[in-house]
Amino acid sequence: MAVSAKISPISLHPDLHNPLNPKPHKPKSLNLTPNPLNPINNASLPFKRAQEIYALNTTTNSIDSPNLNSDLTQACLLGNLEKALKHLDFMVERQVAVEENAWVSLISLCEMKRAAREGAIVYARIADSMRGGGFGVQLGNALLSMFVRFGELDEAWHVFGKMGERDVFSWNVMIGGYAKAGFFDEALSLYHRMLWVGGGKPDIYTFPCVLRTCGGIPDLGRGREVHVHVIRFGFESDVDVTNALITMYVKCGDVPSARLVFDVMPKRDRISWNAMISGYVENGRCLEGLALFSIMRSHVVEPDLMTLTAVVSAVEVLGDSKFGKEIHGYLITAGFGLEVTVNNSLIQMYTTFGNLEEAEKLFYTMDFKDIVSWTTMISGYYKNGLPKKSIEVYEQMQSEGLLPDEVTIAIVLSSCARLGLLDTGLKLHEFANQTGHIAYTIVGNNLIDMYSKCNVVDKALEVFKQIPEKNVISWTSIILGLRINNRSFEALNFFRLMILQLKPNAVTLVVALSASARIGALMCGKEIHAYALRSHLEFDGVLSNALLDMYVRCGRLEYSQNQFNLHKDKDVTSWNIFLTGYASQGRGELARNVFKTMLNEKMNPDEVTFIALLCACSRSGMVDEGLEYFNNMELRYSITPNLKHYACVVDLLGRAGRLGEAYELIKTMPVQPDAAVWGALLNSCKIHRQVELGEIAAKCIFERDTKSVGYYVLLCNLYAESGRWDGVARVRRMMREKGIIVDPGCSWVEVKGSVHAFLSGDESHPQMSEINAALDGLQERMKTIGFDMSKNRFDNEIEASKADIFCGHSERMAVAFGLISTVPGMPIWVSKNLYMCRICHDAVKYISKIVRREITVRDTEQFHHFKDGICSCGDEGYWGRDDK
Repeated sequence: MAVSAKISPISLHPDLHNPLNPKPHKPKSLNLTPNPLNPINNASLPFKRAQEIYALNTTTNSIDSPNLNSDLTQACLLGNLEKALKHLDFMVERQVAVEENAWVSLISLCEMKRAAREGAIVYARIADSMRGGGFGVQLGNALLSMFVRFGELDEAWHVFGKMGERDVFSWNVMIGGYAKAGFFDEALSLYHRMLWVGGGKPDIYTFPCVLRTCGGIPDLGRGREVHVHVIRFGFESDVDVTNALITMYVKCGDVPSARLVFDVMPKRDRISWNAMISGYVENGRCLEGLALFSIMRSHVVEPDLMTLTAVVSAVEVLGDSKFGKEIHGYLITAGFGLEVTVNNSLIQMYTTFGNLEEAEKLFYTMDFKDIVSWTTMISGYYKNGLPKKSIEVYEQMQSEGLLPDEVTIAIVLSSCARLGLLDTGLKLHEFANQTGHIAYTIVGNNLIDMYSKCNVVDKALEVFKQIPEKNVISWTSIILGLRINNRSFEALNFFRLMILQLKPNAVTLVVALSASARIGALMCGKEIHAYALRSHLEFDGVLSNALLDMYVRCGRLEYSQNQFNLHKDKDVTSWNIFLTGYASQGRGELARNVFKTMLNEKMNPDEVTFIALLCACSRSGMVDEGLEYFNNMELRYSITPNLKHYACVVDLLGRAGRLGEAYELIKTMPVQPDAAVWGALLNSCKIHRQVELGEIAAKCIFERDTKSVGYYVLLCNLYAESGRWDGVARVRRMMREKGIIVDPGCSWVEVKGSVHAFLSGDESHPQMSEINAALDGLQERMKTIGFDMSKNRFDNEIEASKADIFCGHSERMAVAFGLISTVPGMPIWVSKNLYMCRICHDAVKYISKIVRREITVRDTEQFHHFKDGICSCGDEGYWGRDDK
């Protein structure tokens, strides 16, 4: 928790005789002229108006200038703003001169009452009377104080510029105003002008403000420079200034310098101890913070709420639940057991420990709960994986009549995102619009996340466009939202827009690399890689692994090999990604060699390692080796096989035609098989056209999962490849009844760094005429060698229709575009979201032979590398395959 050094705040109510002003100013009278837009008769007054004058002027029956100024000042001292303004109106009407002291009193009253509108009226009267002249120090300081308090820095700067003379108070107010508004550079610039342009010597109010500004940036270099000034002007022994020095150093991350200042202080107050203890905690040095707390107690310095909150935060970071309970006991005995702030910190600590029982006990025994109490409890449930409970507590909070703040809304939206509760999220969105919380960026960011995870990404885009101040999280959230909704093409466009406006962080790059990998956009991935190098971003494990994953999923094993070799801090995830690359391309022998190297380098495998190994063995026909890995998992590596491992073994046996063994394995598994395990058996039945066993697998799948479109596609494929079109029709009807929709076929090809997408049946591409011409030309050439690319190549119209559904034929357009857009001989890489059908598979085979180019198509199942009319899958990895 942040602790600021205690300082005397810059006074916004200057004394009439400023003791810091070397040249006291005598009260001045300002001549006022009536408003020309409202002329009045200066010779006489109506009777009622005269009555008002006498009612206001209770001390004398005279209406001379000194008495009226005295009455105005008296009304201000009594805090009667309405009466004071009536006095002012009368004086303006009578052209009575208003003395400077009276103006100062009236301005101070407007400031004290937070009466911004009335303050503006008074300022307008003053400006009108000045007729372009400058302000004196006393009046100028009062105006500066008022405008800074109201956040009107432009008006304050205007007044500051019109002051003929300025004292240290004038500079302090302006520096403090800019710092408080977050204009740190401007505040420091003013400080330097004060020093070098003759603004006077800084005082004990100047340095704390300037030091807080250095810490707010943070800028250690300028903070050290100000420290030198503190010593030069003789304030190094002032406790408020040294407290501010400690705070500046800890905010800048220089804890040793902060401790040095702390140790040489001739006198310390409680704020000194708090600043140092909190500084340790903020910088992750919690043990040192707790040690200093013990020293504080030995010096008989009583801790306060800020001290104890920092101590609880330190215990929370350390994760020491036993010590946390001891601290809780100490807080109760020290008399802080009923403090809401302390209890909120304790609830936060217990939820971080995962001890929800203690957190609930404390929460429900609190006599008073503020919004932070509720938000902390809601957040605690969410971060402990109980989003449903989080929403229940939120509803309970609402029932007690407490309105959420922006943090509460953001956390509840995160719970809705995790649970897919779109209706609740919509209500929160409507509430945020009504209360104005939608203006908070954190709310907008979480709305984007919620809508994206509820598969309503268009609503997420609407929210994104309406966020007034987008930050890195806003951009990253919408890029991720598009990526998880299979709109990676748009995600990359948003990333390109982002880097024109804002510098992305490592998380943004990871998400953008994932989008590149999804559509096989190698050049885009390379651009992101280059951007990361140019930006000098730290290549930690996550970013390096994301780069490796991008090259693997783009099918570029040579690039992934280079990235893997350059990866200095390889973890088990790095090895797993590399293994997955070989597995996806069916290179079992190479995967096995990588695993041996991994063991030789003393890297312990995990569950994911064996999933990659088993997949590699399955796709390479290495059944015995795969079974050996599976059997050794628990015996040699102490890894208990989970459902994913069993699914891999079922796939391993099934692909090899050992369907009986696969079925027996499922029936004898020590855990209940899930849809994925039965899905592996169904896929094997599809490959070997075992309809009866496939129907058993499908029945078990739909008892567990009725929403995943992939299982319906597998069952359709099984029926179609077995000629059971009645079964296909039945499954399609079932899909329609359940609202299951197959995504339209889409293929992507990257040319000269730009990704081009082709949807099935879409003719909107600007070069569509050239693409169709290229396809027609290729078809004519293929006909000469006995191949017809038209749909009638299928056995009947029903089969062709199913191919349209499960393939879409979009890769043909992508391949043709690649051919007409690149130089002869250049390899073409295409990614698609569905399976390849037999007709497309054969067509690309023949195209590779005719044009003498290597063509790679990554479908939803695997990579197909075509060269000289031969495919790496051996003509067994496409939809609608005939038995050989």
